[in-house]
Amino acid sequence: MAAYTPMIKQYLQIKADYQDAFLFFRLGDFYEMFFEDAIKASQELEITLTGKAGGGEERIPMCGVPYHSAPGYIEQLIQKGYKVAICEQTEDPKAAKGVVKREVVQLITPGTVMEGRGLNEKENNFIATISVFEDGTYGFACSDLSTGESRLTMLAGSFDEVLNELSLSGSKEVVLDSSTTEEIRKRLAERSVIAISLEDHTEIKAEHQSLIAGVAGEKERITAARLFNYLHRTQKRSLDHLQPVSIYETQQYMKIDYFSKRNLELTETIRSTAKKGSLLWLLDETKTAMGGRLLKQWINRPLIKVREIERRQAIVELFMERFFERHEIREQLKEVYDLERLAGRVAFGNVNARDLVQLKRSLLQVPVLRQTLESLGSNETDELAERLDPCEEMTGLLEQALVENPPVSVKEGNIIRDGYDEKLDQYRDASRNGKTWIASLERQEREKTGIKSLKIGYNRIFGYYIEVTRANLHLLKEGQYERKQTLSNAERFITPELKEKEDLILEAEEKIVELEYDIFVNIRETVKEYIPRLQALAKAVSELDVLASFAELSEQRRYVKPVFSTERKIILKEGRHPVVEKVMAAQEYVPNDCYMDRERELLLITGPNMSGKSTYMRQIALTAVMAQVGCFVPASEAILPIFDQVFTRIGAADDLISGQSTFMVEMLEANNAIANATENSLILFDEIGRGTSTYDGMALAQAIIEYIHNRIGAKTLFSTHYHELTSLDMELDKLKNIHVSAVEQNGKVVFLHKIKEGAADKSYGIHVAQLADLPLELIERAAEILQTLEKKEDSPHTAEPVRKEEGAEASLTIREKAAETALAQLSFFDEVPVAKPAAASKKEKRVLDKLNELDILDMTPLQAMNVLYELQRKLRS
Repeated sequence: MAAYTPMIKQYLQIKADYQDAFLFFRLGDFYEMFFEDAIKASQELEITLTGKAGGGEERIPMCGVPYHSAPGYIEQLIQKGYKVAICEQTEDPKAAKGVVKREVVQLITPGTVMEGRGLNEKENNFIATISVFEDGTYGFACSDLSTGESRLTMLAGSFDEVLNELSLSGSKEVVLDSSTTEEIRKRLAERSVIAISLEDHTEIKAEHQSLIAGVAGEKERITAARLFNYLHRTQKRSLDHLQPVSIYETQQYMKIDYFSKRNLELTETIRSTAKKGSLLWLLDETKTAMGGRLLKQWINRPLIKVREIERRQAIVELFMERFFERHEIREQLKEVYDLERLAGRVAFGNVNARDLVQLKRSLLQVPVLRQTLESLGSNETDELAERLDPCEEMTGLLEQALVENPPVSVKEGNIIRDGYDEKLDQYRDASRNGKTWIASLERQEREKTGIKSLKIGYNRIFGYYIEVTRANLHLLKEGQYERKQTLSNAERFITPELKEKEDLILEAEEKIVELEYDIFVNIRETVKEYIPRLQALAKAVSELDVLASFAELSEQRRYVKPVFSTERKIILKEGRHPVVEKVMAAQEYVPNDCYMDRERELLLITGPNMSGKSTYMRQIALTAVMAQVGCFVPASEAILPIFDQVFTRIGAADDLISGQSTFMVEMLEANNAIANATENSLILFDEIGRGTSTYDGMALAQAIIEYIHNRIGAKTLFSTHYHELTSLDMELDKLKNIHVSAVEQNGKVVFLHKIKEGAADKSYGIHVAQLADLPLELIERAAEILQTLEKKEDSPHTAEPVRKEEGAEASLTIREKAAETALAQLSFFDEVPVAKPAAASKKEKRVLDKLNELDILDMTPLQAMNVLYELQRKLRS
């Protein structure tokens, strides 16, 4: 480093503490980057890479951006997952001895963005932390720096639980201990976490005491302290808007794992990961940014406490009945600014006068909102009205102090009203009268000299001056004016009287700007004292917004209030898929009923592809989610149990990053449901077993059905193309067959999209292929092959599933047929007699011995499948 110039040495010393960030190093009017930062930034930002002599033999790579346009470039880097350290001059260059002192004043990361396009107004921007403890538990906390919200929970068992919470929070950055294992970091990267940061300090600082006052456990306190220490270390400023951390337990809400959330498209679609087409898109009729964020939180965490759900329902129902009051409330909400993020910007110190004027306009809506709510006359709306704090004192201050349309900058004046501050009024009077005097002087001098083109002007370098063109200089008397500046076609002069007024005016204007800024800072500090009240108000306003949105939507789309059953009944009459119905617009959606009770726990759904099996299953789950967030539901009548969890396996998807095939993903998702579901859960399984051979798939499907029916008892919808499974209703007393009806007309299939009792008579697969416009020759050949297969007695199309009660004279089962050709297809959960090959080889005997040693009842489906695969591999090798 000895060869470098003092400035480059300073850069390298600061950069050493920010190795994982771009260092924006302030030099005059530019932020400069050097070395690797410059090379990488020039590529990412598409800016010119140059070089600079830094004292060494070679020129140092360099690039830079103007400081006034830096926010746009920083935003680009943050959206790509990078971090940016802002390094500013911290002393006056005129007073500096040697290199001007510089230091990093803020680290901007994906999880700490406070403004700009990177901050979606209806999305939280959480940063999370994960603490790993030796006893196998995990601390999980997240905070939205832009709103001040902070949450914390403790999790036990699989790291999948942590990943699920991370997914629900939507965090863009995760803070870890530096000793966190590479395996955990890898799994976080697989979940597309944009940035990983490190924080080892978990001591509880004085400024954090109020934030974690309600946190009792040591592990919880460590987790919270890690997050708050990181935020204070990187932001280097007041974070007075951070709210006390809220402790929650995942069991307090309906649990929806990452896979199910994705499969149901709750907040984004599978194909485009866009909001449009999701349940959130359907439900979001909110008028405020705060309401939009709260709605997403509610969808991610539906309630399981009936009393709280019914409180929300009561307000929605009242709003539906009182159209005019609801309309008035929604109109008033349009005028309410984002109070949560404004409070954050006040604390952060980057709020401007326009923001505070918008705050004033928002607060002026609160008394009207409160009065409208009180007029509804219910306990629920009275309680909500009570929480609407209008903050009259602050509203009055902002009304008296700020002009109605201030400029964006707070350092250019013209933001404080006349009459608010006596000293400011004096300066303004001097400035305004001085300028009037100058205009009067200009008229007098024109008359006195007879020079009509004479003018009095001003520039920042020379101040005020009297300008006379060269053609008119002869009209001036000797010594009339004092010469100040010579131009090519004019002369500029000054007089003692003009100089005196100049000093007065310039001093006044300078003092005006300084004093206005000081007044504004004092107002901002006063507003800062109201942050807790503003945040409480924001919570009430956002809740009001969401419930009014539910009422608006429910009335428009003819939704009904669901009733909750303690008898575990599902009664849905004329139920619809809410999102598909909206997308179809003018087309009529075919409604369907659903009935399930204690004697009807598992519905086996058959029917052709494209007939609507998956849509039917999804609409049941979405209806349950809508009901448990407090919204009305798409049906003519709805009775539902409270579901503690929802599990889905719908659609085919590879997890290529983790190296898992479609079938493995299918089995993992199935295992997740089987391992965690209770009798109060809802399970949706679509075409389980189709990712492997027919015998494998059918055996797996039957085994899973039996296990859910016999061991779990959860409400389950199971769609399948294995028509052989429909005979299970003869041995599983709580399983019922239903099907999506279709008819053939002129050799073509017509989907009726109607759910009916009983099993489907055929799959119509070739008809669907015909609808897809496959070549006619191919379609005809497929029909011939199908006829041939259906005539064979041994065809899988005529095989029946295993029946425990069948004796030795029963026809060959699926597993027995498979044993004749390869390996017995074993049930995962029951020991089943297997047909023994006629003359087993030594290799086959070893495999059979291994099978005899297994305790199937002690294995999970996934473990059993792995063992089965290994034994099959040995037989075939």
